[in-house]
This record gives sequence, structure tokens and C-alpha cells, in this order.
Amino acid sequence: MLKQYEGKIRVNLKKAKGQLELIDKMMSEKRYCVDIAQQVNAAIGLLKQANNYILENHLLSCGANKLNSKNEATKLTFAQELVRTFDLTKK
Repeated sequence: MLKQYEGKIRVNLKKAKGQLELIDKMMSEKRYCVDIAQQVNAAIGLLKQANNYILENHLLSCGANKLNSKNEATKLTFAQELVRTFDLTKK
């Protein structure tokens, strides 16, 4: 993992963890459903951003070699792996 991305990913994950703990507390307190849903959306946003950083990191590190490969099967396998793993077709 490239250092520039590792820090960003960890920060987002820590924030998301805090959001999830808050959501759990809000549910225990029987808070207003819309308020809980807003916090869920905030956590989802943080996780999506962390996932984007992971994708960028992967492309700049592991992916660079595979995309520059002369072997077409290696390139295709890499592209399929990205689409499957990051669910790019449904975003």
C-alpha cells in the first residue's frame, strides 16, 4: 500500500467506525428514523471514498505493471478483476 493512500484510507475507516457506533447508539435511543438514515448515508459515503482510495492505490501500484504487460490475457484478467471487485458497472 502506498503511504499517501494508507493514511487517507485509515482516516476514512476510523470515521466510518465512529459513524457506525453513533448509528447503533441512535437506534438504542430510538431516535428519529430519518436522522439515523442520514448517519447511515454518511458512513456509506466514507466507505465509498475509502474504496476509491484503495482503487487508486491498486491502479498506481499493482495495476501499472499489469496494464503495461505485453500479454493481452494479463491485461484482460486485470480489467475483469477490477470490474468484479469494485463493482464498476453498477455505480
